[in-house]
Amino acid sequence: MAETTQRVLILDVETVDGESPVDVLVEGGRIAALAPAGVLEAEASAIEGRGRLVMPGFVDAHSHAAALLDDPGVQLAQLRQGITTVIAGQDGVGPAPGDGRYAAEYFAAIDGRHRGSAGGGIGALLAAADGTSPINVAALVPAGTVRFEVMCRATRAPSAAELAAMVALVREGLAEGAVGLSTGLDYVPGLFASTDELTALARPVAEAGGVFVSHMRGGYESGSASGIAELTAISRGSGAPIHVSHFHAEPHLVLGLLDRLEADGIDATFDAYPYGRGCSLLGMPLLPPEISVLPVDAQLARLTDSAERERLLAEWFPTIVDYPSLGPDWPAMLTFAHIGAPEYDWAHGKTVAEASVTARRTPAEFALDVLVASRLEVNVVMAVRTERRDADLARILAHPAAMGGSDGIFVGRHPHPRARGTFARYLELLVRDGSLDWVRATGLVSSRAVDRFALGDRGRVRPGAIADLVLVDPDRVGARATYDDPLATAVGIDDVLVGGIPVLAGGELTGEAPGRGIRRASRPTERQEA
Repeated sequence: MAETTQRVLILDVETVDGESPVDVLVEGGRIAALAPAGVLEAEASAIEGRGRLVMPGFVDAHSHAAALLDDPGVQLAQLRQGITTVIAGQDGVGPAPGDGRYAAEYFAAIDGRHRGSAGGGIGALLAAADGTSPINVAALVPAGTVRFEVMCRATRAPSAAELAAMVALVREGLAEGAVGLSTGLDYVPGLFASTDELTALARPVAEAGGVFVSHMRGGYESGSASGIAELTAISRGSGAPIHVSHFHAEPHLVLGLLDRLEADGIDATFDAYPYGRGCSLLGMPLLPPEISVLPVDAQLARLTDSAERERLLAEWFPTIVDYPSLGPDWPAMLTFAHIGAPEYDWAHGKTVAEASVTARRTPAEFALDVLVASRLEVNVVMAVRTERRDADLARILAHPAAMGGSDGIFVGRHPHPRARGTFARYLELLVRDGSLDWVRATGLVSSRAVDRFALGDRGRVRPGAIADLVLVDPDRVGARATYDDPLATAVGIDDVLVGGIPVLAGGELTGEAPGRGIRRASRPTERQEA
């Protein structure tokens, strides 16, 4: 990373292991010294710690914010949670490699419109993050995008030449600094990839010391066992360690499957956000894959054809009741978070069932109307049949293989609260109820992800470490975003440094942009339990 000559002295703070009060001197973008309060003397800008905790910058291991980090509102929402680094390219979809058209079209309602990297690969994506925002960006090679670049919209297995071309793209992305490979096996075209294909793509990941990150196949919840079985086969066949994205199911199922992975000798970690509901594209459960894989204009032609629409309503929509986590009450379980068509602004925050009554349409007809009017750019908050309680979430997140991942989606007028609340809620939910102490909480929100994804000298408060630092008020930290008020920013984190530069001061943005594209460290840092 680029060095800075700015010197900052953080006064009167406490470390997570209970050492207090201490002062922290930051110089040249790194922690220069820690000493008992009053010992250090330096000509430096001062930040009054007032007894707050000093923690390493938080890492969002599953982020959809990278394309939006030039938005001050998104910056503020992240930094008020202590997030200093995001890992992008999730769910098998991203703007690199290739020209970015597939990601921009298919995932616009999740990632927004990507900037600065189209056609330039992972290297250009990371370069575009240098000095353009206050937050660091690491990236995964997205397997769905790789498949699209080689096979376009084909739903068949790849030929030997096509598979070799995909492997080459993965290897190229890793060489340019990607921290691993991601899959989205409920999205197109990823859902058409076989276990053998994914295993082949995972081999260069293992060779490079990266991680195979997966949005598993089968909708989680009751389908988690089959998803874990597939990841086990991929890890055994490739040698790659695995990371399970947003691992949500009943605690006994999650914890039992993690025990099975450990017993089988599989190197596995996971992320999970501290909320019971999900959020995704409306079209994912509502449209069959043979339609979703088509270009937008071709999909719209199908959805506006009267015969095709009648077929969908009569034959496809009745099968939605079997979609994992939804069931026959699906219209009441999907709340509009983002609708691309301005004429449907009034439906934001309403369920499909509620909005369809206002529109005097059946829920299925109304959902199709909104998808067509929005050119498919719609996302929804998804309730589940049995919403997990805080105690259940705490049991999962206290696991030593867990790390913080918000899956936060910033696109939309009524988004899921996880985008603005996840990391503050971790601390509020887990530390205050005694599930974790501050040392283990640091592992959850920072150091485990740094070690797992080889993010360099971050993740710990010690001399020589890169000075991505967060000051936390342990009595006040918490999330304010709720399902009814999802835009409220977190509280209790008012001062944040990235690369030794204050980027949040007194709860406000400083306007500095020291964030960098983080290239995977050539040698992963020694893994330690924080």
